[in-house]
Amino acid sequence: MTYDPTRHLLLTPVDREAPLRVRRLRELGLGERPDPALDAFAARLAQVTGAPYSMVNFIDENRQFFAGLHTPDGTHARQDLKSTAAATAAATGGVSRFMARDHGYCPHVVVRRKALVLEDVCDYPRFAGNPVVDEIGIRSYLGAPLIDRTGTALGTICVVDTEPRPWGRAGLETIKSLAAELVEQIHRREDGGL
Repeated sequence: MTYDPTRHLLLTPVDREAPLRVRRLRELGLGERPDPALDAFAARLAQVTGAPYSMVNFIDENRQFFAGLHTPDGTHARQDLKSTAAATAAATGGVSRFMARDHGYCPHVVVRRKALVLEDVCDYPRFAGNPVVDEIGIRSYLGAPLIDRTGTALGTICVVDTEPRPWGRAGLETIKSLAAELVEQIHRREDGGL
C-alpha cells in the first residue's frame, strides 16, 4: 500500500498481481476497448441496483479501464478522470472510460479479492480521502471482483452514486452474484460460446 504522509492514511494498495492480470486480459481480448456486451451488462447492473453509474472495470499497473460503462445520460467523455479532466467531464455530463489507478475503490477490491460495500464513503477515513470524493462527488460504492477460472482477479463490477446508499446485505449478495454471472459470460466467450 502507498502511504500519504499528509493524511496519515494507507491509500491505493500495492498490486503484485497486475502483470499477470494484464497478460490474462490480453489473452481474453479484454481491457483495451469498449465492449457493447459489457456496456449492456453495466446497464443491467444499474437497473438491478438502482444506481446511476455502473462499470465493468479492468485494471492494469497504472490505470483503470471501464470496458463496460453506464451513466444516467449515456454519455462517455474521452478524457481521463483526474483533476481538471474530472471537472470537465462533470461539467459536460460525460464520464471517461479511463481513470487513474489511485482513484476510486476498485483497486482495493481487486487486491483484497473481496466485495466492498461503502454506503457512505465519508464514514470511512481510509476511503473518504480518495480523489473521487472531491473531484467527482462519489458518496457510495458497491463492487465485487471478477475472479476467473485461472484464479486471476481480472477487475471488478461496481456501482456508484453521488448520494449515500443503504446497499445492505442484499446489495452485497446482488453484486457478488452479478460478478459470478459476468465471469461465466467471460468463460463462455473464451470457450467460443459467445
